[in-house]
Amino acid sequence: MSTTTTPDTYRTPAGRRPRRAAGLLAAVAIAALVAPMSQATADPGRDERPGGDGEPAVRQSLTALVDEHGFPAALASVRGSDGRVHDYTAGVRNLDTGRRAPLDGRVRVGSNTKTFTAVVVLQLAQEGHLDLDESVEHYLPGVVRGSGTDAEAITVRQLLQQTSGLPDYDEVLFTRPEDLLTTLHRYAEPYELVDAALTRPASFAPGERWEYSNTNYVLAGLVAQRVTGRPIAEEITERVIEPLRLRDTYWPPEGQQEIRGRHPSGYLRFDPAEPYVDVTEMDPSFGWAAGQLVSSPDDLRRFMEALLAGELLTPDLMRQMTTTVPAPGFEVTDGWEYGLGIARRELECGVVAWGHGGDIQGFQTRNLVTDDGRGAVVAVTALPVTEPAAVAVTTAVEDALCP
Repeated sequence: MSTTTTPDTYRTPAGRRPRRAAGLLAAVAIAALVAPMSQATADPGRDERPGGDGEPAVRQSLTALVDEHGFPAALASVRGSDGRVHDYTAGVRNLDTGRRAPLDGRVRVGSNTKTFTAVVVLQLAQEGHLDLDESVEHYLPGVVRGSGTDAEAITVRQLLQQTSGLPDYDEVLFTRPEDLLTTLHRYAEPYELVDAALTRPASFAPGERWEYSNTNYVLAGLVAQRVTGRPIAEEITERVIEPLRLRDTYWPPEGQQEIRGRHPSGYLRFDPAEPYVDVTEMDPSFGWAAGQLVSSPDDLRRFMEALLAGELLTPDLMRQMTTTVPAPGFEVTDGWEYGLGIARRELECGVVAWGHGGDIQGFQTRNLVTDDGRGAVVAVTALPVTEPAAVAVTTAVEDALCP
């Protein structure tokens, strides 16, 4: 979730959208596709009372994502103002079998991982293990180097706020649409990602402005590992996932390419006229602390609700996390501001909402939580390849909160 999507762009594992190279993949042979089941359905076991505040809007939005924009499936989890939770689904679990998409199935959540990483770093600051305004060079001596890059001038806070000026490794490693497929089963070390980014010069002086870069969050994960002496996966699990009992959320261990448990298949294509390629099994290491997690719509919503309710950070750290700067181009809709791993937007109905979002091969997720405790998450099982499709995913989340 980073820059504006246009019809001639494609998305990369951690959310960037570099220009699509001329000449897409040649013919991709896959089995004949079964038409998705488009009628959105709700989870009768989650809430016996049919419907909630925005149920008609959510049902219509998910159905449109499948019927009008061609996503194989769309899933949603919504908490209304009455406190009740409703799960919805439209489309199919797998295009070959045509089975109905699972309610609240597990998906790869891409850059939503950044908010988890930010929470860990802020907790470490809360505990006195690191200083947000200390330099990256202090914690990772010699790691950040390159043309125009001054690691002494970049702070941990600027990593989390996306104001470091560091280039994005996605723009180096994913320059052609084919790269999204040829790297599917390749493992990448986090230092390899940083080194790739630093082959390019800094975009601007630290603190000068805002620009989305996945490199920032890989470095934030490395800082957390350096001060704790433990893997970032373990820190996220023990500090966030386990305390909140997020049973469908986990960090895929090294080498694990399948999604555990109940989940829809994820797909990839570079043009609406092309057939989908199944990319459910992949190595998510190119995302690492910027985009590796697997979760479900309900878990992701509960995480964001707990965070905004102050269950994970002290009031002072929450104030710092939610102190924002303008973030032009963060999403396909305007008006976004970025804090420390979380973004703010005032919706058309006047409600202030907080969230993030994530793109990775096979999946896109968008989430928002309002100040009064309502939350919504929408996930689709392919990346948008047109601007209207991208807008529709974001709008579906907003419609659930502004019915």
